[in-house]
Amino acid sequence: VQLQASGGGLVQAGDSLTLSCAASGLSLGNYAMGWFRRAPGKERQFVAAITRSGGTGYGNSVKGRFTIFRDNAKNTLYLQMDSLKPEDTAVYYCAADGRTLGYSIVQREYDYWGQGTLVTVSS
Repeated sequence: VQLQASGGGLVQAGDSLTLSCAASGLSLGNYAMGWFRRAPGKERQFVAAITRSGGTGYGNSVKGRFTIFRDNAKNTLYLQMDSLKPEDTAVYYCAADGRTLGYSIVQREYDYWGQGTLVTVSS
């Protein structure tokens, strides 16, 4: 099983960016999926999650600015990030949860993790 996160980069405050997470070795439709991030010097935190049926949830700091969605046919998860702020600077990780019925914000509930992609937002 492999989750390959991509799409990170250097952007300016107010810009938009879309992250992708391509899955191999598993069928994305059978998993709840999540995005987490680790900012410099901080613990990894929950960003967004999506259930098998498409229900979504967001961390308070990104609610209204970020959108998580999935394309099961392409076996790919996405995170659309709008109105980016310098405090969004972090390494972003995608993860797959094969057990939770809805979605979880708890990292230990996730079975597989991608390697992370760096997003840097300049002021």
